[in-house]
Amino acid sequence: MPFKKYMLTGLMVWLPLAITIWVLSWLVNSLDGILGGVLSGLAAVTPQSLGPLIERLRNIPGLGVIMVASFMLVTGALVSNVAGRWWLKQWDRMFTHIPIVKSIYNSVKKVSDTLFSSNGNAFRTALLIQYPRAGSWTIAFQTGTPSGEVASHLGGDYVSVYVPTTPNPTSGFFLMLPKADVIELDMSVDQALTYVISMGSVPPSAHLSQVTVPK
Repeated sequence: MPFKKYMLTGLMVWLPLAITIWVLSWLVNSLDGILGGVLSGLAAVTPQSLGPLIERLRNIPGLGVIMVASFMLVTGALVSNVAGRWWLKQWDRMFTHIPIVKSIYNSVKKVSDTLFSSNGNAFRTALLIQYPRAGSWTIAFQTGTPSGEVASHLGGDYVSVYVPTTPNPTSGFFLMLPKADVIELDMSVDQALTYVISMGSVPPSAHLSQVTVPK
């Protein structure tokens, strides 16, 4: 039926763009809302003569994204020198001495340092493993290798892996498997994630820009 075929083809063309625009719009609106709250607080403690300027800043769309990106860039530049690293060390020391806060801060910092380190191995390799039982295969990502007390109990050569759920890869399972039981894949992490999110409907060799017309 041509009508159904054309509708499905049009949906396949516009759906990725629509979702991308929706996600970007949500991000921009969220950051603009945060910036608007900060500017409202500043308006309450600054002279009234600055009120019109603050109001104009609040009405600039996307300013929150620009401000956050600029702040991150400046912060990165500052902590890249000796003085900046010293201040960063004092910052870490302060948060690691606050009860309750130190547990959350230390955990998040260790995870972020592992994930975003340029010389780390976390999420650099896509794997094929048998999970949740022998004979069932799924995609996983290597996050490192067991160490410390855990490694002493395991013995042998093991790897730490993260098994994402479908279609939401932000949740999943952490496993430690013998290295002999995992298969390293040649596909990139992006290709593997696309394969997982699409529930296997988009194979790694597929060209994402191609649209298959339903028959």
